Amino acid sequence: MNNLTRRSFLGETAKAAAGAAVCAVGAAAPSAGTAPTARRVGANDKIAIAMIGCGGQGKADLGAFLRVPEIDCLAVAEVDDGRLGEAVRIVSAARGRDPQGYRDFRKILERKDIQAVVVAAPDHWHALPTILACQAGKDVYVEKPLATSIAEGRAMVRAARRYNRVVQVGTQQRSSDHFQDAVAFVRSGEIGKLRFVRAWACLDWKGSIGAPADQDPPAGVDYDFWLGPAPKRPFNPMRFHHNFRWFWDYSGGLQVDWGAHMIDVVLWALGESPVGASAVGGKFGYPDDIRETPDTQKSLIEFKTFNLLWEHMIGCGVGPWQREHGVEFHGQNGILVVDRGGWEVYSETDALGPNGRVYRMTARPRQTSSQDFHFAHVRNFVECLKTRAKPAGEVEMGHLSIIPSHLANIAYRVGRRVRWDAEKEDVIGDPEAHRLVGRAYRSPWALPEV
Repeated sequence: MNNLTRRSFLGETAKAAAGAAVCAVGAAAPSAGTAPTARRVGANDKIAIAMIGCGGQGKADLGAFLRVPEIDCLAVAEVDDGRLGEAVRIVSAARGRDPQGYRDFRKILERKDIQAVVVAAPDHWHALPTILACQAGKDVYVEKPLATSIAEGRAMVRAARRYNRVVQVGTQQRSSDHFQDAVAFVRSGEIGKLRFVRAWACLDWKGSIGAPADQDPPAGVDYDFWLGPAPKRPFNPMRFHHNFRWFWDYSGGLQVDWGAHMIDVVLWALGESPVGASAVGGKFGYPDDIRETPDTQKSLIEFKTFNLLWEHMIGCGVGPWQREHGVEFHGQNGILVVDRGGWEVYSETDALGPNGRVYRMTARPRQTSSQDFHFAHVRNFVECLKTRAKPAGEVEMGHLSIIPSHLANIAYRVGRRVRWDAEKEDVIGDPEAHRLVGRAYRSPWALPEV
């Protein structure tokens, strides 16, 4: 696990990768190492939160937080009036009073009565609200993937550290009993020396997004604010709600969307940093839709002691081990396979001898789980607001575990293998790939210097 304990990211690398390092428009950064003093939360105190982004995952997060009795939601920020109204109604039904609604999330950060924010906006809107919330002295629950670039992720970690904030990433499997047990079993060494690791997502409940024409934004949507730091583009309904994840401006496709979950399990169990990556794939399932990211991809991510093969397919539901998603740890003695339903262990074998095939270890039958680990993850965050302990999906864990997916996408986009310096968090000897470690921000937005 020592590879994950590292020195702070080099400031000059961050500046080069992330573009202009100045505070985001309209927000002044506190002086070095300071943040507004937050009231300490007592064991029985009410905790005031606010939502930033109220789409599908945002509503799921909101519902989970409102199941915690001590949580009050005082405000909601959303650029789509329809979604904003729906979130207000959810809070009102649960708590008997309406939260204040805003289009501009920065108005929430000005409020002294809000202790924590939930950032569930589209992926390109994860970094700025998280960093600015930390600077405003607020704790943060931010949805996965942590950020759309490695440089943004490191800036988010620095902000959490500098302003002493609790920041939880929405990798809810970290709060799952059966994933914790599976990781512990891998770490025990019982399956032997790792030979091969595979992670995958084959999702038949996603398909073509078509190729509609550009059009005017819907009434009640502040589309320019939705774009925020992303490049100016004409409005297209398939680049907008939910489907934003299939476009490089806003996310990184299924490699990032589900790699944030599955590859997180790999790094959780094995604790190494990648040293390189390569990737192949394309739009093989739906070549005529407007999606930019590959619907089919294989990524080989290199570590010092093992290799990780990532596989994804959109529109197909049968992956390795006859499962739509999962992680396979293939050791010298046995194979552990884990997914959201449970985990099991298969024994490796030796060649047939006089008395038949020899099994190297005792297999373990499937250990199932019916736990609501999304709610467990939210509950963990709330407890950490009180204790100031590190949460299960702590921000640096979320940052380090999404780097392999970002590297694979960088390799795919430049069309060649990339080598990675984990200490400097930079691509080695490839200026074109280096530029993709960060992302340019559209003026007047800029990544804050932390």
